[in-house]
Amino acid sequence: MLGYTTSRDGLLQLEEGVLGTVVQKESILAVYDVDKTPLGRGKYATVCRAVHKKTGTHYAAKFVKKRRRNQDQMKEIIHEIAVLMQCSATSRVIRLHEVYESSTEMVLVLELAAGGELQHILDGGQCLGEIEARKAMKQILEGVSFLHDRNIAHLDLKPQNLLLSVTDRCDDIKLCDFGISKVLQPGVTVREILGTVDYVAPEVLSYEPISLSTDIWSIGVLAYVLLSGFSPFGADDKQQTFLNISKCALSFEPEHFDDVSSAAIDFIKTALIVDPRKRPSVHELLDHPWISLKTNLVPTLPMKSSELLNISPKATPISQRKSFSCISDAPKSLPKDFQHKRNTINGSFTDAAVRTYTVSANCLCPQCGTTCRHITHAPVSKTNITIDRGILC
Repeated sequence: MLGYTTSRDGLLQLEEGVLGTVVQKESILAVYDVDKTPLGRGKYATVCRAVHKKTGTHYAAKFVKKRRRNQDQMKEIIHEIAVLMQCSATSRVIRLHEVYESSTEMVLVLELAAGGELQHILDGGQCLGEIEARKAMKQILEGVSFLHDRNIAHLDLKPQNLLLSVTDRCDDIKLCDFGISKVLQPGVTVREILGTVDYVAPEVLSYEPISLSTDIWSIGVLAYVLLSGFSPFGADDKQQTFLNISKCALSFEPEHFDDVSSAAIDFIKTALIVDPRKRPSVHELLDHPWISLKTNLVPTLPMKSSELLNISPKATPISQRKSFSCISDAPKSLPKDFQHKRNTINGSFTDAAVRTYTVSANCLCPQCGTTCRHITHAPVSKTNITIDRGILC
């Protein structure tokens, strides 16, 4: 594409002449009033509200350090700028307005999504109703489809990187944060340990080649999270989470999915396939019955009886896992080390969260009933029992 080149490590670069027309050398403070209170803060970037002094238009200014751990990051920053420029034709990706450069930072002036992160809806232990979740996933797929048509893999799809135009409503969702995205060229293999713990695909953990299908795995995780409020593979430490991911240890507990349709669960299962070659494309997911509405949304599991099972509170909600760090800085030797560690994991749940159940006299274990294999029970009357997550099914 005119004005762009792609390196073998998957980074877009702008030709010198194009870059000179994009980057403003004057101080951003000469043009914008920048709020000192951040809208958001990441590991290497801070986002603040910026108001254009002449027009009064509000924007989001992303301040990115040009050096990290004493290493130059300009190639990565220019890559993100180039990706945003390539995505200017779609409303499903946050719009880049201007770029400013100082001695220590690059500032990307972006379209302001007034509703903030989709994560904010999940922060209170909430999840989306199925109709709203389907609407959100359709928009996410549209954004990813635009990227994949240009051989761009986002590689960090998660609620924190999905922005809402309207607070607490999924009417207009936009993708953001392309800091670890890659352009995948035919015949060029890209292997890197990058992503966010709960959403990372198995091939990343095993240091296999990254592909557009790597995003498809994250889409499956996203659908699970939006429908239940829980991480499908989340554990109390990263190694156990990685083990769950590598084995695709996936379950749909009735207490989380009793009112979710079989089409929605099939959508999740279709995306969460360990072998990336067997995953559907983003266009195939857009044509899935759950997204295309070619089937009715009917609950797949029977409604739970409130007399037999009363769960309070939920354990390990995704809102409590948002602080899990990005793994993009992990050493490339991790896969070998991980192969060793995952064979020696004991799965300790000493400090695990607990769930509280109300159990009837006819049910000895709220998970297994009379055939429980976990602990020895004596008949119990209807009372509250606290059960450690380590012995759940």
